Amino acid sequence: MSRPRKAEDPTRWPVPCNRCGQHHQTVARWPDGGVCGYCYQQAKRTRGICACGHEGVLPGIIDEQPACRSCSGVRLNVDCVGCGAEDELYSGGRCWTCVLGDVIDNLLTDPSTGSMATELIPLAAALKTMKLANSGLTWIRQKHVTTFLRNLASAPRITHETFDELPDSPTREYVHGLLIEHGVLPRRDELKIRYGSWATQALERINDPQNRDIIRRYIRWHHQRRMNHMDEITRGTFLRAKQEVTVAIDLLNWLTSHGIKLPELQQTHLDVWQAEGPTTRRTAERFLKWAIKTKAAPSGLAIVPHRRGTSPRLAKPGQDQALQQVIHDNELETRDRAAAILILVFGQQAENIARLTWDDVTITEELVTIQLGTIQIALPDPLDKPWRELAANPRHDLTASHPNTRWVFRGASPGRHIHPGYLTTRLSKLFSTRAARLGTLHELTKLAPVAIIAETLGYSPTTIERHAIDSASAYAQYIAAARASRQGTPCV
Repeated sequence: MSRPRKAEDPTRWPVPCNRCGQHHQTVARWPDGGVCGYCYQQAKRTRGICACGHEGVLPGIIDEQPACRSCSGVRLNVDCVGCGAEDELYSGGRCWTCVLGDVIDNLLTDPSTGSMATELIPLAAALKTMKLANSGLTWIRQKHVTTFLRNLASAPRITHETFDELPDSPTREYVHGLLIEHGVLPRRDELKIRYGSWATQALERINDPQNRDIIRRYIRWHHQRRMNHMDEITRGTFLRAKQEVTVAIDLLNWLTSHGIKLPELQQTHLDVWQAEGPTTRRTAERFLKWAIKTKAAPSGLAIVPHRRGTSPRLAKPGQDQALQQVIHDNELETRDRAAAILILVFGQQAENIARLTWDDVTITEELVTIQLGTIQIALPDPLDKPWRELAANPRHDLTASHPNTRWVFRGASPGRHIHPGYLTTRLSKLFSTRAARLGTLHELTKLAPVAIIAETLGYSPTTIERHAIDSASAYAQYIAAARASRQGTPCV
């Protein structure tokens, strides 16, 4: 990343830079004129193919096009003494990649044996070949990262269990993810493991030993048993399971504080407890049903259920305004625009968007289609443009985190998609994703039968049926409005 430019100073530097025209200190004089420090750095990092066919660093300019040193006459040392490649040099005449390689070899070599563990060789190779070597070096030279990698190099074994026993930290999770992504460790369902760890700690919050045993059984035979039958734990399942157990613990601790055992629970107790707390206490309904079924609680008890349909919806004018901004505001990041379109036009949940892979997307010269449910949905112009841009420049191969990822929306963690919560946070500057999604579903249910919309968008018919009320403009008006705005004509 280039350094932020300071304000120019014409008084101190009266002669402007020949390239940018701003008044900064001149650090080099090349055939095309004096060059300031900012343009000098940019020249060292400009890569491509010169008109003469030379591929590498192109620091010169000929006819407003980047040119190599030979053609432009620019004198600049970008020849690495380590690997011989043309590149920006970091220290000792060596490029960032060579320096990064030496640092990695040093950190991942076990000092007691003088060699690197076989399991760590793929990790070392991945880190050495990352395109953003300067970013890798910045990360790896942080004290906590350096310490972690040194300890890893000396570990007797490298397994999932080895990492599980270490203190929880972002560095542990990131390095663990790298080892999985590069085949050192087998893949496993991390959310299932995280839930088991969380549940163990949650049990410590229970005051009464008898209640602790009840919650332990509830976790094991209700939540974890269900998770064991799932191919992959979704974020929604993970969060709901945590919330249900948390609320159940809150209920049992409240009973303990009032000298009430669960088998003695009465409806009046439940009503008081629910009335005293937040609406999330309604989720205790699932625990209560399980407790009654397993005879841990008396029958006939009930929690006031959650009233559906009370969440705010983004009205049609707000949807149109947000969509126009997403289509025409080129300052927004491409992936944010691509995700926003799926929410505003197709009412998709952030979790489903985050899990999209390029196998779900088909891009041809004529058409872009995305599979949301069981049917491929076409994105007409101008809705297809962010997706074409994203496909042309996915930027997943710049670090060691996503060397061969198929995720459309890659995440910060190696090999994982973007966190849905992070995606909604990014889009919150434009609109509330939940309100926008509900508003869109509200509008779409007026355009086609419930079963067709459910199948097309990947929702259950029951969910779509709840939105099938009132009348509204057709989906085609989204496209008409977008095109009319681009052409400067009113939408009829």
